[in-house]
Amino acid sequence: MDFVPSAKPGSDWNDQELIAFNIAIESLSPAEFFPNPDQSLEHIDQAVLYGSSPPDHTDSSISNSAVEYLSCIDLAITAPAMGFLSAFAFKTLTFLGFAEDVIVALPRHTIPLTICGKTDPVQTDLCLAHAHQCFILLVLVNNKADAVNAEAQAIAGAIAAFQFNNNTRRDHRLNPLDAMTIPCITMTGTHPDFYLVPVTTALSNSVIIAQRPNTQTRVLHCPTIGPHKQGVSVGMEDPEYRRLALKRFLAFKELAQRHWVLISKGVEVTPPQLLWKTLAGSNFS
Repeated sequence: MDFVPSAKPGSDWNDQELIAFNIAIESLSPAEFFPNPDQSLEHIDQAVLYGSSPPDHTDSSISNSAVEYLSCIDLAITAPAMGFLSAFAFKTLTFLGFAEDVIVALPRHTIPLTICGKTDPVQTDLCLAHAHQCFILLVLVNNKADAVNAEAQAIAGAIAAFQFNNNTRRDHRLNPLDAMTIPCITMTGTHPDFYLVPVTTALSNSVIIAQRPNTQTRVLHCPTIGPHKQGVSVGMEDPEYRRLALKRFLAFKELAQRHWVLISKGVEVTPPQLLWKTLAGSNFS
């Protein structure tokens, strides 16, 4: 039996909302998802790549920036409820150059979502936005202990970003777009999952009027699966997994930037699968 959509705030979405709005998630391998999954880490401080977390604060050979990043990893794992997980996500994206030039990082940013005729904010842990055009380009949600479903909340954030971006286009006297693909990240501890969420006017309107759309929305997903050591799944405190996760973040930056170009220039392309194969050489500015 299909679930009936209700006016539930985006920050409370779970699998029922995904079913109600005919949204399916397809998991892909890194080779299928990323244009270049095996990114070079040569430009990153070796202490960040191989150092222990928490770092040895008495080691004068470790740079201050490496000590700061390794300490952020430790705090994100040992005290996530105190806000350190959000701080770690912000630190990682800024450290890897997601926020540069005209792209700004907005911690704990809310995006209005109109659902069932009512507008409520979607609480994100981090958004990236275009400083001049004010478009929302990326949504990040942490999988907190009291969260309903970070994956569903990120998708709600993507739909809210679509609505917000089109309202912004109208304010700028530009025609709204019928489709946008919003890159999203969820973080479970220091384990990142990456998503491409294709949002269309049809899906947005279905959310606005609380009606199940006939056409299914396929969200593409790529997890970052690391090694198990002594039967426990390790996070970025483990240097091996840290290097893998950093490669995936960099690969997602490259992929996300190609979608930002489309949003910024007002180009509609859907669905998102294999889109990167047709966008080689695109630059965001």
